[in-house]
Amino acid sequence: MEKIILNTTILKPVHEVWEYYTQPEHIKKWNITNENWVCPRAENDLRTGGRFNYRMETKDGSYGFDYAGTFDEVIPQQKLSYTLDDGRKAEVIFNKVDETTTEVFLDIEAETKNPVEMQKNGLDKILHSFELYSENQNSK
Repeated sequence: MEKIILNTTILKPVHEVWEYYTQPEHIKKWNITNENWVCPRAENDLRTGGRFNYRMETKDGSYGFDYAGTFDEVIPQQKLSYTLDDGRKAEVIFNKVDETTTEVFLDIEAETKNPVEMQKNGLDKILHSFELYSENQNSK
């Protein structure tokens, strides 16, 4: 299975980046590819063996899907690995660069229904949305 590997650098401390990436109230605000999409629901049982489900849909309701799976490993402020309900594996690494900068790496197996380049572009847009959202939050 082909892998998609993406990364971004966020000018926020790792503890804040972790919170923005994992807490449902934040996920619902950044988990979109563009302004025509929404994420009306995000559920996250953030523990090894816990389930997650993020609902993504177009604003007009014409299309939507659940991005859901089970966490295989949760190391706070360092790593999330999970298996999606379709069997694909993914990993997100949070690398503390310094006190104000965090690198986020996403490594996910591509699905077979859509072209890999299309999936990569969509995931890159979501990661960019996450970066913008994170950097626009007031520091704690």
